[in-house]
Amino acid sequence: MEQDGLYLSVVIPAYNEEKRITPTLQSVYAYLSRQPFTWEMLIALDGPTDDTLGVIQAFASGKPQVRWLNRAENRGKGYTVREGMLAAQGQVRLFMDADNSTDITHFEQMQPLFDEGYDVVIGSRDGKDVSGAKQTVPQPFLKRLLGDAGNLFIQLMAVPGIWDTQCGFKGFTAVSTQRIFSVSKIDRWGFDIEALAIARKLKYRIGIIATRWVDDADTHVNLRAYINTIFEVLKVRWHLLTGAYQQ
Repeated sequence: MEQDGLYLSVVIPAYNEEKRITPTLQSVYAYLSRQPFTWEMLIALDGPTDDTLGVIQAFASGKPQVRWLNRAENRGKGYTVREGMLAAQGQVRLFMDADNSTDITHFEQMQPLFDEGYDVVIGSRDGKDVSGAKQTVPQPFLKRLLGDAGNLFIQLMAVPGIWDTQCGFKGFTAVSTQRIFSVSKIDRWGFDIEALAIARKLKYRIGIIATRWVDDADTHVNLRAYINTIFEVLKVRWHLLTGAYQQ
């Protein structure tokens, strides 16, 4: 992939992250500052009720490559990622979690796949997707059980053949970003399942890299989120069947 213009956008959705986002921002900024390509960091705020905005403003001071989108209303992670990805300007647009569960250095595995012409490259924590994938600090048993059962349902309904659809580390070309996120509809946790389902529908090449993933005990994902995601998968299936994702 040619690197004329802005090459990489890193989009970080943020809700109430004032206590844990600074190390992530520091890590991403330090890594990108060492790279030969052009880049930007874009933090997309999802109506935080704490001082996440103040923390981001302080961090971004004097750093022209760091910008943010400030929205006062909470709309969900899916809405926030979609907003950030469409506002980004890079030829490659990567979204990652504010808790840094998958470190930015994993992009070094993604870049060669984009250079080979892949449209979408995702991280996976499941060795059934790609050799070497692992959870350095695993999730609690209940979350693993729910995740495994849910994934079988996800594969049946929306994205067959991918065992980890929801690792929060996914990259898209500018073209695939526009085509996928301009028609996506899921505003909360099932958004990345939807993005992959649309990518499959458009016959995009999807690459998978192995991630070393660290579970964060303070994650915002809870049992209710898992249940809601199941309903969102059914919505994705319905949208696929009814042609709702047409441009």
